[in-house]
Amino acid sequence: MSEWWRGAVIYQIYPRSFADTDEDGVGDLNGITQKLDYVASLGVDGIWLSPFFTSPMADYGYDVADYCGVDPLFGTMADFEALLVRAHALGLKVIIDQVYSHTSDQHDWFAESRRDATNDKADWYVWADPKADGTPPNNWLSVFGGPAWTFDARRRQYYLHNFLSEQPDLNLHNPAVQDAILDVARFWLDKGIDGFRLDVTNFYMHDRSLADNPPLEAPDRSRPYGYQRHLNNRSQADNMAFIARLRTLIDSYEGRMSVAEIFSQEPMARSIAYTQGADRLHTAYNFHLLGKGPVTARFIREAMEGWVSESAWPSWSFSNHDVPRVLTRWGGPDAPPEMARLLIALLSSLRGTSFLYQGEELGLPQAELAFEDLRDPEGIRFWPDNLGRDGCRTPIPWQADTPHAGFSPVKPWLPVDPRHEALAVSVQDNEARSTLNFARTFLAFRKEHPTLRVGAMKFLDAPEPVVLFTRLSGDETLLCAFNLSDKAVSTKIDDQWRPCLNSGLSGTLANGTITLPPYGGLVAESVP
Repeated sequence: MSEWWRGAVIYQIYPRSFADTDEDGVGDLNGITQKLDYVASLGVDGIWLSPFFTSPMADYGYDVADYCGVDPLFGTMADFEALLVRAHALGLKVIIDQVYSHTSDQHDWFAESRRDATNDKADWYVWADPKADGTPPNNWLSVFGGPAWTFDARRRQYYLHNFLSEQPDLNLHNPAVQDAILDVARFWLDKGIDGFRLDVTNFYMHDRSLADNPPLEAPDRSRPYGYQRHLNNRSQADNMAFIARLRTLIDSYEGRMSVAEIFSQEPMARSIAYTQGADRLHTAYNFHLLGKGPVTARFIREAMEGWVSESAWPSWSFSNHDVPRVLTRWGGPDAPPEMARLLIALLSSLRGTSFLYQGEELGLPQAELAFEDLRDPEGIRFWPDNLGRDGCRTPIPWQADTPHAGFSPVKPWLPVDPRHEALAVSVQDNEARSTLNFARTFLAFRKEHPTLRVGAMKFLDAPEPVVLFTRLSGDETLLCAFNLSDKAVSTKIDDQWRPCLNSGLSGTLANGTITLPPYGGLVAESVP
């Protein structure tokens, strides 16, 4: 029970866009609570809640103004406590987002820190003098564009922000800041949450000398941030001592866990470094499988075999609130529902913990929005070449043929894509072969076969576009085959296998040949 997270499927909820009960066009905690029976019906093991804390919403909750407060937009602390009780009653674990790299510029800590250079919190953030010519102290860049430094007229210094200027970076080299952050974690652990998703965990510390970042030999020219090797503004060795303190605190509570988000130019190595050992975090996911693709058997195999540690436990996701939805990202604008079903089965068959983003179980494509509908500062800044994150954050369609697909009776903060209405829960509930009901079938099958949760994984050679591997645990060995193309394929296998007919997958096996329809799959068990 203490390692419930190992091989679990966690369903990510983006609260703003899940369900609106107070009729303001924004999702809320009560809306989540009311929909938890639906979430439980999927067969997932827990939920991850994106930020619902007090925030001015410059980055929609990832700019926290009070770590221990619930923003009135989402409800009250009592609403969160009711959500927690209901989730636990349904057997769902609850993971909450924690943003320790930076705060909002409206946080009381920053208000005090920026007052002068001598107050009690003067060094709680990363401050630096201008160069002699008044320019920023080094060449570090913000993920969202422009310098990672903003000049503050009161202190007559620059402060560091790896993201928006409204998100000043905490100085976690300071033991007092570490203590304050651990107090925040303790507050939520005492509430009874089951774990933390830790935002940009490798951004917690910076190089104290503020040395420039070197250029990248093969830059990503889509934005300035992609021109540098980020050696000095993230992934510092000093961070591990704080990670050890955080792990010690989490482990002092029975059955709790942590999953790190790693944003790095060396995603596998960095993820392993943050999870390998009892003084590191429990698991981590990175952006390797959240990239553009194209998705190929080689792409999937390289990701799995790139996790070279036997002791560190990986996590994987194909979609989340920061990237275009996987169906469109890998399949294009006309990707069929068969591909959506295949991706659910593939994700939840990989060795590791799986994170399923809200709407993946419905096969939602990336929403298309007009420029005037955009809310994401990243999307607005980099329009039109990068449409930002709004297209994956639009409201969940609950009820077809109702205003705003049943998300809210009033105009929502982001519009519902008309294509999503036909994929509403009310429609798919009643279709035996819908993506929603396939997700329920496959996740139920997965629970019947613990090998898919914790078994070892070994790839077998197969021609593109077939992903072929075994999962092995105890006396059970399963063979998993997935066709990543829109054409039927066949491949030979040597050993004797028997199809698991209750997986919901459409592939067949006869005379040592696996036949997979377009975007089809097969799970088979070894015959004694």
